[in-house]
This record gives sequence, C-alpha cells and structure tokens, in this order.
Amino acid sequence: MIDTNKIKEAVKMIIEAVGEDPEREGLLETPDRIARMYAEIFSGLGEDASEILSKTFTVESNDIVIEKDITFYSMCEHHFLPFYGKAHIAYIPNGKVAGLSKLARTVEVYSKKPQLQERLTKEIADALAEYLEAQGVMVVIEAEHMCMTMRGVKKPGSKTITTTYRGKFLEDKDLRAEVLSLINQ
Repeated sequence: MIDTNKIKEAVKMIIEAVGEDPEREGLLETPDRIARMYAEIFSGLGEDASEILSKTFTVESNDIVIEKDITFYSMCEHHFLPFYGKAHIAYIPNGKVAGLSKLARTVEVYSKKPQLQERLTKEIADALAEYLEAQGVMVVIEAEHMCMTMRGVKKPGSKTITTTYRGKFLEDKDLRAEVLSLINQ
C-alpha cells in the first residue's frame, strides 16, 4: 500500500533541500500532487497479470497473435525518472487466447512500478507464458529513458531495445525473424 502521507513529507523535504520554500504559493500543493501522481504511476506494486489474463476464449487455430505498439510509461528504479515507449507482444496460443485489451493491460500492470526495462520485458513474457499457457511468447520493448536524455550522458532520442523469447520462439530462429519483420512493418 502506498503511503501518500510519507510521500508528501518526503517531497516537502526535497523542496526544502533544493533551497525552495515549500510554503510558496506555486509549491504549496506540490507534495499532495506528487503523492497522488506516485499512487497512480506505482499502482502496479504487488500486482501481477493473473486476474487480467484469467478470462480467455477458446480458439480452434493456434496461429500467432501479435499486438504491437502498446504505449507504456514506467519509472526507472535507479533514478526515479520516467522511461517510456512501445511494447510489442507475440504469442502462440495453446487452444485459448486473451482479449486484446488484456495484453495492453498486462503491459500496464508490470510497467506501473519502479522498474528496469529488462525486467519489464521478462515479466510480461513470463505472465503470458504462465497464465495463457502459450506455446511460445515473444516480447520486444523499445523505450527512451529520461535518465539518459535529460541528465548524465544527455542523448535525447536514443532508444533501448530489449527482447525475450519463450517456448517455440526460443527454439525457432525463423519464427522470431518472421514476427520481427511483422513488428517492424
């Protein structure tokens, strides 16, 4: 459970620590705004996709399902700065599929916590493999990290791409290549 009172106090201390007056009109409500924002952007803490992916539909064909360009926003756990981008998901059903919105919700639940892009990629793939019992799962994430663009090395526009494969996608290089070509269209 997110403790918004602790967040408010911490933000007030940060405002003071950078040499500002937390009682100044423009900053007076900032601790409350940030506490509400953190409650929203960290709402995935302690959550997983088991309930999201529990409603499925029976299918007769186990053809590849791809949902690409799923926009997400997350927070880098190293600097507490945002990283954001697109997630691309492919899976081979095993007699059942999830509703397409459930794939986007799966990305959402794992991105809403302090995160590493590499872990986010793995958690999405593991959830689809486990809860859908998919024959194969492939997740590709491309993101821009504010910790790289607004501080430190300051390289705006640079993107980090992470991939992970499960099941048939791990075993079959041609299958991976086919899906990557569809994602890159």
